[in-house]
Amino acid sequence: MRIAIQGDRGSFHEVAANRYFNGISFQIFPCTTFDVTIESVTKHKADLALIAIENARSGSILYNYSLIRESGLKVLGECNLRIKQNLMALPGQSIDLIREVWSHPVALSQCMNFLNRYPEISLIESADTAASARKISENQITGVAAIGADIAASMYSMEILAQGIETYKKNYTRFLVVGKDKGEWSGADKASVCFSLGHKPGSLASLLMLLADMNINLSKIQSVPKINGGWEYLFYLDLEFDESVDANGLVNVLERNSNDLEILGIYKKGNKLYESTNS
Repeated sequence: MRIAIQGDRGSFHEVAANRYFNGISFQIFPCTTFDVTIESVTKHKADLALIAIENARSGSILYNYSLIRESGLKVLGECNLRIKQNLMALPGQSIDLIREVWSHPVALSQCMNFLNRYPEISLIESADTAASARKISENQITGVAAIGADIAASMYSMEILAQGIETYKKNYTRFLVVGKDKGEWSGADKASVCFSLGHKPGSLASLLMLLADMNINLSKIQSVPKINGGWEYLFYLDLEFDESVDANGLVNVLERNSNDLEILGIYKKGNKLYESTNS
């Protein structure tokens, strides 16, 4: 089985895949962008894709919601990963010798309290945490450090200069596993859906009341403008419920009380918070 991820080998996406698919034989299929990651599944280059969808500090990645919806792929599961950022460089260097730090802009923003202690160091944004470490290692670039997962340090023979440099220690990212099949709804306890509503006062509140009456918990709601120029909105919802709730009944309620309904996935929610460190 091939799992497509955004980023190089050694990225947090790979760590999440290793945690989620633990005990299953699979190969990582690295992709340069989220678009390519999703496309690799739709074009049969990979069996499944694992993509970040939300960070506890940075918020939702709305673009990825749109990618999933427009691709027709379905959410099959989720993985919550504690993100522990590490500063790494070629062996034998100290922080005092570092003049630049490379990493993804989100990773840099998550470590600003630490980085602000070194105002003489320039921060360089890159496409991927692991790709930064790989480039430094392959080109034997001294005086430059990367920020990323400890697996990247091991993979690219880098030395960790500082561990756990993220500002907020409860920093986690939620990843979604998506594929072509809708998955097994039996025993599912979470749904990700998207719909629009007519311009009628109270329409959203009325639907949410119906869901509450079914003992369904709204764990996330996000609105984005529809691409029609009319300032109409799509609503992305995550709904959590007991296993006794009939998934088909939930879909029927949504169909009757919304427009343009798309079921992005009905699946088992990720109750476990995985650690990203190998230590």
